[in-house]
Amino acid sequence: MKNIEDLIEGFRRFQDAHFGEQREVFERLAREGQSPRVMVVGCCDARVDPALVTDCDPGDLFVVRNVANLVPPCEAGGGYHGTSAALEFAVRVLKVEHVIVMGHARCGGIRALLGDIGGGEFISPWMSIAEEARREVQAALPQASAEAQAAACEQAAIRISLRNLATFPFVRAAVAEGRLALHGWYFDLARGELLVCSSASPGFEVAA
Repeated sequence: MKNIEDLIEGFRRFQDAHFGEQREVFERLAREGQSPRVMVVGCCDARVDPALVTDCDPGDLFVVRNVANLVPPCEAGGGYHGTSAALEFAVRVLKVEHVIVMGHARCGGIRALLGDIGGGEFISPWMSIAEEARREVQAALPQASAEAQAAACEQAAIRISLRNLATFPFVRAAVAEGRLALHGWYFDLARGELLVCSSASPGFEVAA
């Protein structure tokens, strides 16, 4: 487990190795700005880093991470909207061509939604975005194990986020014009498998 000193030492290794080897890349990114083609809505879980899982270089992905990789529905009021702001910036300013909602197995946020671990003042209201997934899974799989229910709920929550993406007018417009595609991904970190679905698909399949 890393502490602060380990992180600082890791940065020094980054300076010596990665930054040194890719100096031209970083200088170009600093000079020209970012132009990623892909946005990822990922979970803040420390075990699932979208750039690491997809073996991407700096500048390849525009990433926003939150508890349980949820996309809220479009709404004007209600407070701060970090995920919505990132989505707007990615689609309207950066003009990304793909938005991926990337969930994963053994998600703590989904466990809180299912009541397996405690929620909280902020976690429980946030996870209510996926309340429909909880109801759907518990109705369809009442006798299933906690693990099976959690996995089904993790995937159902991704489908809800894909549906919520379509509530943003600028996303709908970009999709209708063929400039944007929406994807649901599910990473099983124990098996090392990536399952995928599209906004029009009800199920997940192992990525080819």
